[in-house]
Parts: sequence; C-alpha cells; structure tokens
Amino acid sequence: MQYSSGMVGLRERKKERTRQALIEAALRLFAEQGYEETTLAQIAAEADVSTRTFFSYFASKEDVVFHDGPDRTKRAVALLAARRPDESPTELLLRLLEESVTWAAADGDLTFEDAALRVRLILTEPALQARGLQLLFDSQLAIARALHEAFPGRLSQVDAAAAVGALLGAVKLAVIADIQNERSLEQVWVTVRRAADLALSGLRSID
Repeated sequence: MQYSSGMVGLRERKKERTRQALIEAALRLFAEQGYEETTLAQIAAEADVSTRTFFSYFASKEDVVFHDGPDRTKRAVALLAARRPDESPTELLLRLLEESVTWAAADGDLTFEDAALRVRLILTEPALQARGLQLLFDSQLAIARALHEAFPGRLSQVDAAAAVGALLGAVKLAVIADIQNERSLEQVWVTVRRAADLALSGLRSID
C-alpha cells in the first residue's frame, strides 16, 4: 500500500513538473516571438513533450496564460465561506487580499517577470483581453456570492458585489499600472496595500 501511494505521489509530481514546464515554455516563446506567432507545437517542443501531451494539460494557448484562475477563485470562495465569527466584511476582504498575495508567493507558478509579461499580453492581445474580462467577471461574481453568503441577513447581494468590485478593481488596476511602469516586486506589494487601504476606507460603511 505504501509503495502504491508513493507511486501515485511520484506521478503527480511528474505531472506538475510537466505542467510547469509547459507554462514556462509558453511564456518564454510569447516573449521571444509574440503570442500569435507561437504555435502549440512549438510550446510542446520547447517543454520537450509531444503536442498530444500539451492537450492533456491545456486546451489552448489562452488556457496556458490563465492557468491559475480557477484555482485562485476556488481558494477565495473557500476562505470566505470559513470566515471567523468576529470578522467584519472589510476585515474578511483584507484577509482574502493578504492570503492571495501569500498564495501567489507560495505557489511559485510564475516569476515576477513572467507575471508582468502575462499582464502585458492580456492588455495587448485582443483574444486575451476578451478571455481576461470574462474570467474577471466570473471570478468576482463568485467571490461576491461567497461574501454575501458569509454574512446572511447582514450583507445584501448588491452590497457584496459592490464591495468586491471596489476592492479587487482598485487593486488590479493599481497593480497593472505599476507593472507597466517597470516597478519592482516590493513596490508592487506596497501598491497593493495602498490601493486596498483607499478602497476599504470607503467600504467600512458596510461593517
């Protein structure tokens, strides 16, 4: 039984390494030759796997760019669902923001340079712009529903949606502005907290 469990763990680690290799290869090629010019076959070859293997992990180039979106949303919803009894809505949202930063650092999926490249790709490639907006709305709606459910009878759906949109919108836009200005990782984290403080100062009325 221990041998079988060990084999499963080994396979999972190998799959994760292959997935990570595909992400890194894709972003490297996007930076070198452009998003539209990069083919799936090139990404697979750069990661030293077959094109068939690529499709075992991702359905398209767009999926590679947004590889972590669904998982981050699930984590956020789970955190809100397990709120502490004494937390106010803004305290819970601030903890979500801080945990999101921790998740990004701990996962290590992307270097700061790759994260900046991804932002620039999303801002400049029409196909990615459309997909990014769709995913942004979907994730924020899911988070808003979870916030509403975390405070039954206290926070309306409208209040929850407005709070999530105000906080996450402020932070995302501020971070995009910093990355476009070639800021350092430390400066971006300062920007995250500053944007959050500004947004939360206006949201404390819901507490």
